Amino acid sequence: MSPSVLSVDTVSRWYGNVVAVNDVTMTIGPGITGLLGPNGAGKSTLIGMLAGFLAPSAGSVTLDGVTVWKNPDVYRTIGLVPEREAAYDFLTGWQFVLANAELHGLSDPGAAAKRALATVEMEFAQGRKVGEYSKGMRQRVKMASALVHDPAVLLLDEPFNGMDPRQRLHLMDLLRQMGADGRTVLFSSHILEEVEQLAQQIEVMVAGRHAASGDFREIRRLMTDRPHQYVIRSSDDRGLASALIADGSTAGVQLDDSVLSVEAVSFLRFTELLPRVARDAGIRLYEVSPTDESLESVFSYLVKS
Repeated sequence: MSPSVLSVDTVSRWYGNVVAVNDVTMTIGPGITGLLGPNGAGKSTLIGMLAGFLAPSAGSVTLDGVTVWKNPDVYRTIGLVPEREAAYDFLTGWQFVLANAELHGLSDPGAAAKRALATVEMEFAQGRKVGEYSKGMRQRVKMASALVHDPAVLLLDEPFNGMDPRQRLHLMDLLRQMGADGRTVLFSSHILEEVEQLAQQIEVMVAGRHAASGDFREIRRLMTDRPHQYVIRSSDDRGLASALIADGSTAGVQLDDSVLSVEAVSFLRFTELLPRVARDAGIRLYEVSPTDESLESVFSYLVKS
C-alpha cells in the first residue's frame, strides 16, 4: 500500500457568524495521528473537511496533492467513521456493510463485507438489526463499513465512545496494526490518555485553532512547563507562604480561610523547592494537591498563550 498524505493549508470553516475552524495548517502522514481537543474545538468539522464532506470556507485540503472537496475518487482511498450515527437501524449489520461494499463497486462485495466484519469481531451479531445494537457495537459496525474497501486513509471521529474496555483494547490493537502497515490513521478524542496510548503524532485543537503539535512527550512537556496551581496544607501556612514568596519562584501565593493556594512558575523547580523550604523553616507538609490538572485547564492555557 503506497503511503498517503493529507495536507491542510490555512483552512477555515464558518457557519454564518460562527467560526468552527480558524486558519488551520497541518500535515497528516502514515502512522497514527491523534486529534486532541475539548468538545466544541472543531475536531469534527476538520475531519468532515478531510473526508471531503464539508467544503472549506477558506484554504484547501488535499490528499497526495489532489483537492479533496468535490472529488469522489478520493472516497476509494478514505474510510470514515463519523461521531454521529451513520447506520440505518432497519438494516442488519451484514446488510449495512455489504451495501457499502457494493457502493464502492468492489469485485466481490460479499467477501469484502465478511472480511471487514471479522476484522472488528462482529460476525456474531451480523444478522441482527443495527437498531438493536449497543453503542459500542454500532461503533464497530461503522468501523467495518469504513474498512470494507481496504482504504489507505482512515479518519475516525471519537471512535472509542460507548465501547467497553475489551472493545477499546481490540480497536487500539487494530489501529496500531494499520499504522504499522503504512496506513494514514487520524482519530479524534478529548481524552489525553487515549491519545497518548495510540498516537505517534498529536495535533491539538482549541476553539477552532491549531494550538500545538508534537509527539506525546512534547505535549506532556508543554503541559508540565505551564504554570501549575496547588492547594497546600501545612503546620504553618502563613510561614510557608512567606518562605515561598521570598524565593521568587512562584507567580502567586494566597492564604484565605486557612487554605494556602500557590501558582508555581516552574513545575520541576517547585517540586524541588517546596520540600526544601518547608524543611528549612521547620514546617510539616500535610497535603499538596494540584487543582488544575484537567485537560480543560491545559487547553485554556494553550488558548491564552
